[in-house]
Amino acid sequence: MAETALLELDGVQAWYGASHVLHGISLRVNEGEVVALVGRNGAGKTTTLRTVMGLMPKAEGRVRFAGQDLLPLAAHRRFHLGLAYVPEERRIVPGLSVRENLRLGLVAANADIEERAAFAEIAETFPRLRERLDQEGVTLSGGEQQMLAIARALIAKPKMVLLDEPSEGIMPVLVEEMGVLFRRLRDQGKTLLLVEQNVEWALRLADRAVIIDQGEVVHESSAAALLADKDIQDRYCAV
Repeated sequence: MAETALLELDGVQAWYGASHVLHGISLRVNEGEVVALVGRNGAGKTTTLRTVMGLMPKAEGRVRFAGQDLLPLAAHRRFHLGLAYVPEERRIVPGLSVRENLRLGLVAANADIEERAAFAEIAETFPRLRERLDQEGVTLSGGEQQMLAIARALIAKPKMVLLDEPSEGIMPVLVEEMGVLFRRLRDQGKTLLLVEQNVEWALRLADRAVIIDQGEVVHESSAAALLADKDIQDRYCAV
């Protein structure tokens, strides 16, 4: 049976003002697949996610999600289609509790989801958050805030989640917890596009890997094959 592409990018170009950042990016993420998007800092990884989510000032080419063209759509319309985004800066809302930050994910999705059941599922998936539902979100540790940002993206049951540097600045014990979470999500058939500087960690979680360098795709393979190929990693991913 042929794999079903949930997200497809074909010849995507993107700019920040006069700065041309993406130069014809083409890639696909199949339904139920975890893809690691890796490369050096400044290679265009975050810009790729922002382009998919509709957050770039200018983008051209073809971006399709669940069979629908995305480029004409505003970011909130893409979210309503089932595309969720966890940015590197997390964007936990000050003054709101963990519970209220999570509720924003339901409200923004505009989806018919029963709140009590959604919170119960999140509490089971994220036991650290279950203990802190009434704590102000910005007072959590960095790793716990990252968990909250991911939980807020997952609570409305999106078709796909874009994750930008989820392990950045987090204690090793919480990085390991996050790895367990992502493996569980993968086993549940969730579709993830994961941008990461922690290349080995990302490749151990992913099914497939794509390397971007200077705004272009330069390598695609199974994650296991790239994990074993230290020469390619050193050429394109080493700091």
